[in-house]
Amino acid sequence: MRLLTLLLLLSALQPASSRAQDSRPGMLLGGGHLLVAHPVGQFAENVAFGFGLGLHGGVMADDTGNLGLRLDFGFINYGTETIRICVTLPCRVTGDLTTDNNILLLGIGPEIAGGAGPLRLYANGSAGLAYFATTSSVEGTSDVEPFASSTNFDDVTFAWTAGSGARYEVRAGAQALVSLDVFARYHGNGDARYLRKGDIHDQPDGSVVLNPQHSETNFWTIGLGVSVRW
Repeated sequence: MRLLTLLLLLSALQPASSRAQDSRPGMLLGGGHLLVAHPVGQFAENVAFGFGLGLHGGVMADDTGNLGLRLDFGFINYGTETIRICVTLPCRVTGDLTTDNNILLLGIGPEIAGGAGPLRLYANGSAGLAYFATTSSVEGTSDVEPFASSTNFDDVTFAWTAGSGARYEVRAGAQALVSLDVFARYHGNGDARYLRKGDIHDQPDGSVVLNPQHSETNFWTIGLGVSVRW
């Protein structure tokens, strides 16, 4: 709220000539964000938070850039653990076994925007998919890339989102407008089965026991990044 208030004050202080620049049409929209995920409801009982990245692109339906169709892709990691293992027996070669709990998000839907001057407020919604996957990979102690990996458990659900945000123009070029972008979005993912940190149990005989969770998986994301209109 403090950031949005600051943006509104900056918008009010802009001269009229600066405001006029924003009237140029922008037919394409794209950008990227850093994401923080805050689980709610049953999901919050099993997962504390998550971090990730988001990308979006869109096509404006009118010359004002106030109505368009937007495609969003997001990646959220909500847990990682790494243990040292023996790659060979006898244990002359060791490696790092890393397990990641991730969510991939894909959605498409409308966006409505408005505002005067360099500040534009917008709201959007989408329908798509949420893919929950826990994967494990092994890399050597001096390697950069893993040499083996597998998916331990996964699930996919129908997902919808609804949110709003603000873009503040920081650069106006001949062909593009570059803006800082901040938003909050609710993700309704419904029920899903998923693993969290500690749900994979290694047995003395070398077998693995999984303890998947089953609950609603809704959460909020807060995004901060850059958007560009062409």
